[in-house]
Amino acid sequence: MANYEKLNAPTQGQAIDFVNGAPIVPDNPIIPFIRGDGTGVDIWPATQKVLDKAVEKAYGQDRKIEWFKIYAGDEACEIYGTYQYLPQDTLEAIKTYGIAIKGPLTTPVGGGIRSLNVSLRQIFDLYSCVRPCRYYKGTPSPHRTPEDLDVIVYRENTEDIYMGIEWEATDPEGIKLINQLNNHIIPANKKLNNRKIPEGAGIGIKPVSKKGSQRHIRRAIQHALRLRKNKRHVTLVHKGNIMKFTEGAFRDWGYELATTEFREVCITERESWILANASKNQNLNIENNAKMIDPGFSSLTEEKKQAICDEVKSVLDSINSTHGDGKWREMVMVDDRIADSIFQQIQTRPEEYSILATLNLNGDYISDAAAAIVGGLGMAPGANIGDKAAIFEATHGTAPKHAGLDRINPGSVILSGVMMLEFMGWNEAAEMITKGISQSIADQKVTYDLARLMEPKVEPLSCSNFAKAIIQRF
Repeated sequence: MANYEKLNAPTQGQAIDFVNGAPIVPDNPIIPFIRGDGTGVDIWPATQKVLDKAVEKAYGQDRKIEWFKIYAGDEACEIYGTYQYLPQDTLEAIKTYGIAIKGPLTTPVGGGIRSLNVSLRQIFDLYSCVRPCRYYKGTPSPHRTPEDLDVIVYRENTEDIYMGIEWEATDPEGIKLINQLNNHIIPANKKLNNRKIPEGAGIGIKPVSKKGSQRHIRRAIQHALRLRKNKRHVTLVHKGNIMKFTEGAFRDWGYELATTEFREVCITERESWILANASKNQNLNIENNAKMIDPGFSSLTEEKKQAICDEVKSVLDSINSTHGDGKWREMVMVDDRIADSIFQQIQTRPEEYSILATLNLNGDYISDAAAAIVGGLGMAPGANIGDKAAIFEATHGTAPKHAGLDRINPGSVILSGVMMLEFMGWNEAAEMITKGISQSIADQKVTYDLARLMEPKVEPLSCSNFAKAIIQRF
């Protein structure tokens, strides 16, 4: 049993264990919660009420969440002292009980931790940030057809430039590193030609590992396997055309995983083209199949032509019997797209995408852009998942000017609670909340952020009354 400095754990309930990365959930789990800063004072009570009512209505007395209040952010400093934004008590509680949920947290200014959210992800190795973006009928949107977008962004959480390995321009050690790179490391690599880091530059390091990439993409593929067949689709999002050995490697390691560990249940986009061509024309030879999958085939060098022909032959020899004749249509499709292209694609062809597996920075941008299409961050949930813990969270900021006014939209934290219930396997309660939110929005029973954008204008509900409206529609 953990020893706490200022916390009192519930006397009822049990901890959630993790086995092979999956939660083993008792009927009365103890779940730590962090209220959050700013508007957390309003949105957490609304969220807790919705979650408790859904569990009660779905399971009666058979299941119940035992809530355990823990502290982070400004509220933690009030309890533990100046700059104690993330006390050891809180870390111990999350480690002990496995799953936690939190409201928005302030990024400390002037001292303490650089980012509480990033710190929690790194401390507990929560390597996958999961951000579903789907439309609820009636939600105001700047997009003409927001209902066409239904994607889940899988953002790698622990690597990339978010590791924070960087030096400011005036840092003496950073200057030494730049000199070493300019005078020795870069000239030793013939591929880098005469490139030089400019004098007075701040620099950062962007680590992307095979292990980190593949464990993240593995979760994305496993998630896709739980979806209906036309949504069994994982897109590897990257800038490998420019950053070939980091972002490009992420793409390559994703394909390697799909075609080895998940070979029986995965098909790549190019493989599907080859198999579809062969299925349509049984007499199609290797070279003509190659021409069909690569329109520029005739202008390639003989060496490149042969490589594509070899690829076609290898696919037909290895998986035509198991994946051919349309059998691949039931499997998980794995393809890749350049990151900047995806910003356009989710607006112009959103129905073509399901799960977007990204690195850290790209996922940060893309998840917010996708959320804007379906109604904004007020309706965007998030989860941070690792092999031994998971934290579910609001994806928006603390909005301190609205704190205590009982007016902010609690949708992000409520929907994060839905993700938590789904992760726990409590799908009946999760579905009840989803339907309640959907119907409440359709009935125009919403908070001011959505009400002010509706035509004609509607009278907004308070934060607490929005929670009541959701419950009334279970």
